[in-house]
Amino acid sequence: MAGKRGTAAKASGSNARDGVGVIGLGIMGSAMSANLVKAGFDVYGYDPVAAQRKALATAGGTACKSAAEVAQRCGRIVLSLPSEAALDAVCAEVVQAAAKGTILAETSTLPESAKQRARDVLAAKGIVLLDCPLSGTGAQARTRDLAVYASGDTKAIAAFGPVFDGFARVRYDVGAFGNGLKMKLVANLLVAIHNVSAAEALLLAQRSGLDIAQVVKVVADGAGGSRMLQVRGPAMVNRSWDEATMKVSIWQKDMRLIQEALAATDTAAPLFAASVPIYNAAMALGHAGHDTAAVFSVLEHMVGAGAPAKAAKAKKKR
Repeated sequence: MAGKRGTAAKASGSNARDGVGVIGLGIMGSAMSANLVKAGFDVYGYDPVAAQRKALATAGGTACKSAAEVAQRCGRIVLSLPSEAALDAVCAEVVQAAAKGTILAETSTLPESAKQRARDVLAAKGIVLLDCPLSGTGAQARTRDLAVYASGDTKAIAAFGPVFDGFARVRYDVGAFGNGLKMKLVANLLVAIHNVSAAEALLLAQRSGLDIAQVVKVVADGAGGSRMLQVRGPAMVNRSWDEATMKVSIWQKDMRLIQEALAATDTAAPLFAASVPIYNAAMALGHAGHDTAAVFSVLEHMVGAGAPAKAAKAKKKR
């Protein structure tokens, strides 16, 4: 369905600004841009890393030399940025280059104050910014298995709809600007807990002598299943956390935002609090650039080297 919608959008647009822009071509941005190309859109993208621009060109998109060039070419632009500083810098370029009525969908998990600041800067020039965080990992982004939490101007969200359809499975309109981020933090609180609980369960399975690959398949199909077990369980089994779809270092930023939201609302969160030291330990153990599935390695370290083998021997003696 998304392919048909995208092709129709491409065929009906004769203006260069009918192209779709993607600024930030990292793990998520590169996956979204590739899916937009597959959906039939003319995709223009920019990233400061040359290799990421080259990957976009290989996928069939057009690599631009700057964020300003993307803004000159496109009336709808997806932002997938790593930090507040990056958002501020991109907005400074876009506000000088984009036409009035341009719509930007900011998909990153950044402080609400940063998004509001960007919204106000752009609004002064008649440019609309939407707050649209994504639920899903980089692996899910590649297969268009993302949920968009869209918040802000209702008409702008509707106008951006075909683009969302090109890279996401579903879109939820969650209300006023900023609600998207709040929804994402609720979701990520659960992700933080479920990821550690998946690692905990698989470590128990390993130390009990079970085939943990089979455990992922069997348990994920029952009441104990979770999306994190389905998505990150295989990486824990294969120990392939060096192939990051969400780097631990980036996840730390999300964890801090959740902690700030909990403090601001006086919300008790004992399970989330228990997960924080596990991610901190992942950083300390050198997993900053690895996928958050590396929490499995952290738990292994907590029980000691060679512990699985010792557990198996103890079981045989019993």
